[in-house]
Order: sequence, then C-alpha cells, then structure tokens
Amino acid sequence: MQTSERKYPVGVVGIGKMGSPMASRIAAHGYPLHVYDVSEAAIGDFCSRVPAAQAAKTLAEIGRSCEVVILMLPDSGVVKRVLFDEKEGLAAHLIRGSVVIDMSSSNPSETREIGPPLKQAGVDFIDAPVSGGVRRAIDGSLAIITGGDSAVIAKVKPLLLTMGKSIIETGMLGSGHAMKALNNYVSAAGLLAACEALKVGADFGIAPEKIVAVLNASTGKNNSTENKLMQFVVSNLFNSGFGLGLMRKDIAIATDLAKGLDSKLLLGEALLKSWVDAEAKLGSAADHTEIFRILDRQPGKN
Repeated sequence: MQTSERKYPVGVVGIGKMGSPMASRIAAHGYPLHVYDVSEAAIGDFCSRVPAAQAAKTLAEIGRSCEVVILMLPDSGVVKRVLFDEKEGLAAHLIRGSVVIDMSSSNPSETREIGPPLKQAGVDFIDAPVSGGVRRAIDGSLAIITGGDSAVIAKVKPLLLTMGKSIIETGMLGSGHAMKALNNYVSAAGLLAACEALKVGADFGIAPEKIVAVLNASTGKNNSTENKLMQFVVSNLFNSGFGLGLMRKDIAIATDLAKGLDSKLLLGEALLKSWVDAEAKLGSAADHTEIFRILDRQPGKN
C-alpha cells in the first residue's frame, strides 16, 4: 500500500452504533467502502443511507477486496472469531500487504496475541480504539488511540483522520487498547462520583442545576459534570448512546490489566462491583449514565 492519500478500498466489519457513523465518514471522504455485519438489517439500513457502500455477503469478500480492514466489534472474543474462525475467518482471505485495524474496545493482552499470526501471513495489525461516543463519531471528532508499528500507523493516518481529530500513538501493539480501558476506568469513576454528589446534594435540598453549576465552576469539574449530568441524568433522558455493559467491560479490562501487572488499584474492585451490580439490575443495554439509577432516587425528588 502506498503512503500517499490514494483512496484505497476499505472494509468495515461491524456496522453498529459506532461503526455505522465511522464508516459513513470513510465513504464521504471518497474511499471505496465495503461493509459487513452479521445483522442483515444493519447492512440494509446502512447501504440505504450510504448507497456508494458495497455490502459484502461474507468476510472472505472483505478480505479479497480491501487493502485496509477496520474491525468495530463487541470484544476480543468476537475479533478473534472474525479473524480466525476455521470455516469463515477473515485472516485466510486477507491480501498480503494489507492492514487490519482493530478499533474495538478489546483486551490488550489478546490484541498482542493476534499480531504475530497476521504478520506471518504478510498482514500488518494495529489497535486504534476510539473515545468520544456516537456524537463525535458522527462529526468526525473522535480521539483515536493507536498502538503498533509507527510506520503502519503513518500509512493509515489519512484514513483515521476521516473519523477523528486527535490521533495519539501510545507505543507497542495493545497499548491503544490498554489506554482505552484505563481512560474508561477514569471516566466511570468520575461519572459515579458525580452521580453520588448529585444525589447527596439533591437529598439535602439543593437544586440539581445548582449542584452541577458549582461542580463545573470548581475543582470537582470533570467530563461527566460538564457533558453528562444535566444532559442525560437530570434531564432523565439517559440516552448518551454508550451502553452500561460496555462500560463495565472496559472497567474489567482495566482491573484485569492491573492484576496481570501486579499494579495496585485502591478503587478498582469497588468501582467494578458498582458497575457489575448496576448491569445486573438494569441490563447490559441500559445507557451507562443510568448508573445513577442504582442510587435509587431521581435528583431533586424526595
């Protein structure tokens, strides 16, 4: 593959809440786009909105047609099945010299296991998970966290820039996925702490909007106080677009990473338990901002 901005064929496997707007932006920037998803409804809906996209019936079609393949899948287990399934795996059909980019929120240790067999087949592999949610996927302002060979990242950077404004290289293969999990660990802790402050303040009789205003004018300000409390919690909308189960998964990846490295987390197990309990009560598909619901009362209600 050339390092210029030639519009080479790109495949996207996984046309869900994030994969769909990301793929739309790739097509809008002139890249020949091939898409695959196990959901025929998802593919049909996407191709009706992006008529330039070609729907692949099999993963083999994606592999034979594309110089770069993006994976946007639920977890590492699905990534491995998509790549290495004995009957339908993508890896056996990839073009020599092509690049696979795992933009899913995957387990970094499993990501590092995937690289060598692809390399033996002449295929480059990098991890490039994203942060920013559906809204930023739509407007192309995602943060993209990349791990792997810098030369390979440089090759695909123009493609990545169709989806994100900030491309941050973190080092070796798997480091992008490690940082994505650690980022969401921090984000989850910040959201839960903000929700607790909101509940306590409301129980004391302080108006929710006043609580949020003080937090945002003070040292307690974080992404959740600025972008989630009023918008999704106080409003009762709970529709940020990021699932509670996905957040729980990322926290678990972060805590498992720490255990594997013998790194101490003072908050980790308690944080994970809070999100596991919330998932058991509310379901994996609940919006992650619904973590507030496990605190029992809505803000401002007695």
